[in-house]
Amino acid sequence: MPCAAPIGAGGVLARCYHSHVKRSPRRTIPRHLNAVFLDRDGVLNEKKPEGQYVASWADFHVLPGVPEALARLNRAGLRVIVVSNQRGIALGIYSAADVEAIHAAFQRLLGAYGARVDAFYICPHDTGQCNCRKPLPGLFEQAQADFPALSAAASVMIGDTPADIEFGRRLGMTTICIAGDPALHKPGAIEAREMADLCFGSLPQAVDALLARLAPH
Repeated sequence: MPCAAPIGAGGVLARCYHSHVKRSPRRTIPRHLNAVFLDRDGVLNEKKPEGQYVASWADFHVLPGVPEALARLNRAGLRVIVVSNQRGIALGIYSAADVEAIHAAFQRLLGAYGARVDAFYICPHDTGQCNCRKPLPGLFEQAQADFPALSAAASVMIGDTPADIEFGRRLGMTTICIAGDPALHKPGAIEAREMADLCFGSLPQAVDALLARLAPH
């Protein structure tokens, strides 16, 4: 049964993800894959409980195997791009500079593993204020402006929320849901798994599948 559809900002009808997202045939991992888009919290680092935010490096706890997984993507020649909604900036909980400091520290940690993120793109806005808050496409458009060779058809989106998966689906990407820790699931976790083309327990497991797809047969 479709969920209730409240009126959102500006009088726009807000729909729940599972009733609004158009169902389409499952996509497979493209053999010509050249970019991996990643959500941050819940994919790269531990997600905070509902209502709490990762506001500093002290709050940023990297999930097991993530640095090694990113290094493997780097060695495979894949562009690694993080796209993250950061509503906490709009709410005044932390600043854009705080987010930049977290990402700089994460890059330093990755360097010790021979890994890197090629770029971070964040949406600092609240709902209904922009075109860059996932699932809207603005963060991909920013990335494509910096890396013109990027193609959605040759990209994968990996996330853990309906917004992440819808972001990828709207753009025509293959989508992968990270199931993560059930104790930290936020509303929509089941919808995200149902919407995604593929689902894995962790980023390292997803990377295993991506690289197996790209391996010569």
